[in-house]
Amino acid sequence: MQIEVEEKFRYAVVAAVQLPNVSDNEFEASLSELRELAKTLGYEVIRTFVQKRSGFDMTAYLGAGKRQEICSFVNNESAETEDTEPEEIVTNPDHREIDVILVDHEISPSQARNLEKEVGCGVMDRTMVILEIFHRNARSRAARAQVEIARLGYMAPRLREAAKLAGPQGRQRSGVGGRGGGESHTELDRRKIRDRIAELQQEIVAMDVERKTQRARRQERQGFAGVALVGYTNAGKSTLMRALTGSEVLVANKLFATLDTTVRALHPESVPRVLVSDTVGFIKNARAGRLVQVNT
Repeated sequence: MQIEVEEKFRYAVVAAVQLPNVSDNEFEASLSELRELAKTLGYEVIRTFVQKRSGFDMTAYLGAGKRQEICSFVNNESAETEDTEPEEIVTNPDHREIDVILVDHEISPSQARNLEKEVGCGVMDRTMVILEIFHRNARSRAARAQVEIARLGYMAPRLREAAKLAGPQGRQRSGVGGRGGGESHTELDRRKIRDRIAELQQEIVAMDVERKTQRARRQERQGFAGVALVGYTNAGKSTLMRALTGSEVLVANKLFATLDTTVRALHPESVPRVLVSDTVGFIKNARAGRLVQVNT
């Protein structure tokens, strides 16, 4: 007997500030891309909140009025105030539970924390969204190591800020024989992050040497030309790869569905032999993408 399992939908809202130097077309393209990234993570975006400002609010990214509007939507409350026109009232008619607010910029740890506290909902900025997708989709040992380095690098400044907020009362001595007596838990975590990043970097160097050696041996033995498919994520590189090589590489209508570089021989084979590489796609505003450089 087949048992049907009901899928639990996860809902998100997108929030973004449009700065004066960003055109409407650029702004909408970035929002559309973030909504597609959310889809890759398994979220359904049910509303987008935008605000035009000369700069980000240093406290919580968005202005106070827009934060209240989002809070009311997330908590199924009326956002009406004395200055609110009836057509401006934003409600969540289906009373769907919002799991996360996706912010279309990289924001500071304090901005994220303050926004989360005020709105009453988890917050993920654009960099965190991309790193989470990379983390889920990395398969090879090299890709997993590079993604972990990026995630640890993203966490480090957030631990530093947590230490500042904790102040002297947050310091806890580690005891006799403990590592780094007088260090707080946050400082110990930061030390562990540095040690882990150094360890991963050594692994990547070793893997890179091994990969270059293997590539040189193949070139000496067979002689071949290399071709790389380069473009934006979800632009159809994997589909073209299938057509050129006849291989069964993954094709999915999602951003970063494939993260690890795939290499296949051109089919039918030519002389010299041609190897085609399906590379990781580009993305706009991709600080996270620059942090993770998956080698071919």
